[in-house]
Amino acid sequence: MNDKWKEAFGEIHAEEELKESTRRFLAQKTGNYRKYHGWDYKRLVPVVASMVIFLAGLGGYRVYFKPVSVISIDVNPSLELGVNRFDRVVSVEGFNEDGRKLADSVNVKYAEYTDALEQILSNESVREILGQDEVVTIDVVGEDERECGRILSNIEHCTSGHRNTYCGSSNLEEVEAAHEIGLSYGKYRAYLELRELDPDVVPEDIQGMTMREIRDLIQRLSGNASEEIPEDGSPGMHGGGCRGGHHGGGHH
Repeated sequence: MNDKWKEAFGEIHAEEELKESTRRFLAQKTGNYRKYHGWDYKRLVPVVASMVIFLAGLGGYRVYFKPVSVISIDVNPSLELGVNRFDRVVSVEGFNEDGRKLADSVNVKYAEYTDALEQILSNESVREILGQDEVVTIDVVGEDERECGRILSNIEHCTSGHRNTYCGSSNLEEVEAAHEIGLSYGKYRAYLELRELDPDVVPEDIQGMTMREIRDLIQRLSGNASEEIPEDGSPGMHGGGCRGGHHGGGHH
């Protein structure tokens, strides 16, 4: 027989011997799978059940930690609260230096958004700012208009005892646009209004400004420096969304 054929048959034979020795080894270690069709199969049931529970839990985890609404809070600190479908705060993000300091100083994650908002407005630094006749704007943003309106109504009730506090709402597309230039939604709306009056204004110009300062600048540029805050509560701007714009949630 040709040597190459002999070598090929030898390799096949060696491979078969290796397979057989492997089968003998596995049979010895597993009892030749004698219980595969009975007991071993039943053992798979709790394993599969555990996997189902795990996957369901993973899905629940994602649902819980996914924000469906955003609450933008702007005084000079600018921060946003991400709220899940269970009315819990799952993210807190500052959008300027003061906002990041405020986010670090309050413990509102996983709290109900009304409790979180009350804690933020009761924060010593925020109280000090509001005591200087500053303005706080609170915007609710989400895809579900009915849910957005419900949250806005609750926030208006929650902030009814705070001076110069104004609430409004809009859509998520505007929030995404705001984040692209590093602004919270409330400051973004102010930026758009100022840019109409002064095309040279850039986002960095208003990041450190209070909402009262922004409102005064808007009125000055528009020739209405003597006017008070508009009845809709916005610093010279008009909103849209779940409740058709801004609504006064506090006291003048």
